[in-house]
Parts: sequence; C-alpha cells; structure tokens
Amino acid sequence: MPSEPTDFIHGMRTMTTAGDVFGQAGMASHVYVANTDMVDDHFFNADGELMVVPQVGGVRFVTEMGVIEVQPGEICVLPRGLTFKVELMDGTARGYVCENYGAKFTLPDRGPIGANCLANPRDFKTPTAWYEDKETPCRIVVKWCGRFHVTEIGHSPLDVVAWHGNYAPYKYDLATFSPVGAILFDHPDPSIFTVLTAPSGEEGTANIDFVIFPPRWMVAEDTFRPPWYHRNIMSEFMGLIHGQYDAKEEGFVPGGMSLHNMMLAHGPDATGFEKASRAELKPVKLDHTMAFMFETRFPQLLTGYAAGLETLQADYVDCWSDLKKRFNGTPEGDWS
Repeated sequence: MPSEPTDFIHGMRTMTTAGDVFGQAGMASHVYVANTDMVDDHFFNADGELMVVPQVGGVRFVTEMGVIEVQPGEICVLPRGLTFKVELMDGTARGYVCENYGAKFTLPDRGPIGANCLANPRDFKTPTAWYEDKETPCRIVVKWCGRFHVTEIGHSPLDVVAWHGNYAPYKYDLATFSPVGAILFDHPDPSIFTVLTAPSGEEGTANIDFVIFPPRWMVAEDTFRPPWYHRNIMSEFMGLIHGQYDAKEEGFVPGGMSLHNMMLAHGPDATGFEKASRAELKPVKLDHTMAFMFETRFPQLLTGYAAGLETLQADYVDCWSDLKKRFNGTPEGDWS
C-alpha cells in the first residue's frame, strides 16, 4: 500500500496490453491500490468498459446511474463512458482491473448446458437511481484514445436524477457461480468456468473471457485433475483473490499475477504434478480459493512498468525444472 494519499485512479498501474483502442479490439490489465477517496474528482473511460475485481478492501462506485458497493469476492462492470468516482469502504483497497476495448461483456452461450448453471442472469445487480446536487468545483478526468484529459466544472457531474435502459453498471457475487465439471472421467475445457465474455465475432476466440476457478467438488476418476499441460490461442492473465491455486500452490500469492501468452506451453508446476499424480482418486472438495483469468485471443504485451517491478519472479520457469520424463516406450502391437 502507498504511504502518500492515493485514490483509485492515481493508484492504478497497467501490467499488460493487447490489441488497441483505435481498432476497438483487445484489452489491458491493470492493478490498483488506494488509501483515500475521490471527493471532487471524477473519471470516465471513452476507450472501453472496466471490470473491477477487488482483492483487498471494499470499494464504493458512485456513478451517475447510482451507487454500487463491491467487496472482495464480487466484481463490478462499469460501461464505457460512465462517469463515476470511487470511495473506500475499509480505508485501503487493492485489486485488478480489466479494460475491455471490444464488444461489451455478456453471458457466454451455454450450449448443451442449457438455461441454468455457470453465471445466471438473476444474480447480476444494477443500482437504483441516485443523484448528487452539489454546486462546488469538480474535475473530470477523461481517458480518450489512450490519453488522459482533465476538465474543471462548477458542479458535480453526478447530478443525473433518473435513467432507463440496460446500458448500466452492474455487480456480481462470484459465490453465486454454479460450476459444472466431469462426473466420471476426463478433463473438460476451462471454458466451463467462464463468467462473462466479450465476443470477438469469431466462434471460439473471444476478445476477452473472464474465467474463475471457484470452490468446487472434484470427482473424476482415471484423470489428472489439475489443468492439463497445454498451449492454445488464448493469452491468459491470471490473478488470485484468496487461497491457493491448485496447479501452483507455492509462489503464487493473493494479489499476485501470472501471464501465459498464446501458444506458449504451460501447466501445473512439478509440485502440483506430484501431488495430483499420487492423490487418492476419491471425491475431493477444492475449497477456500478463488483464482481468475482475463484471457484474450490477442498476445498480451508486458508494460515497462510491469517488467521493471522488484517483485517480478525471475526464476518462474524453474517451477517446471523438476518435471521428469515418464514415457515408457511404445506398446507392442499392430498399428496398421
């Protein structure tokens, strides 16, 4: 946490970028820390909508459409162009932000799953109308085409007395996500954990998928339960809200993040592999954990700020160094 007074906007730092704001495709991932309220300062982002994932401390988004309070374990989505300020509910706050340049977030197509499970529409909440009638000097900070602009006005911009329609901010409690999974054998694609998606227009290659790994029962037999070793088209920015991540129990701490870019192989570390390989295959409750991913079809480029952090884990690749070759040869038989 910073020692000097820092509000939500001034405490935000960009970690990765993908795509660009001019083509309205891609995203950026940010982290924020804050220890003071935005009082007469306000913000709106013309480049994209913001998904906020608190990790420490509750935050109150005071918007022109109403007030939303969000605690760790919940998320909030602020539409493109919405004016708001941020107040702290617990004195200090820390978390993650996904800035979506593309099509707005929506529920994924649940296909054969049908009408229920995953994130259900009934659990998303929008604010009731609220306004602030304040005739004092205020500032508005605007992000437009990647640059920041400031204007001063003589009143609060949150003086909208009513609104209608569905282009509104909303919050969602991740505990209401109803996961599905294998109940006999094999390993389903992690897309079954998608809460919200920003479509790309091409099936199977989202502009952004917001994926969570919540508490759940793991019951598959004859199956390696953590994520398989893989490489695919999606670039995965992962964060941890609380607890441990089953594929990397050491070194990946709440508030931390990892980046596995498109077509770069990754999977459980050596410790995770050994534990999963030797575990008795009986129903196991994975509990007290909440990890998430901002994943996109575009490569996520590390910013100079992120690359220069003292907390960068330079030996991250070593977590796979103890993996052993376990191939025993080709079975005999007729392969014709």
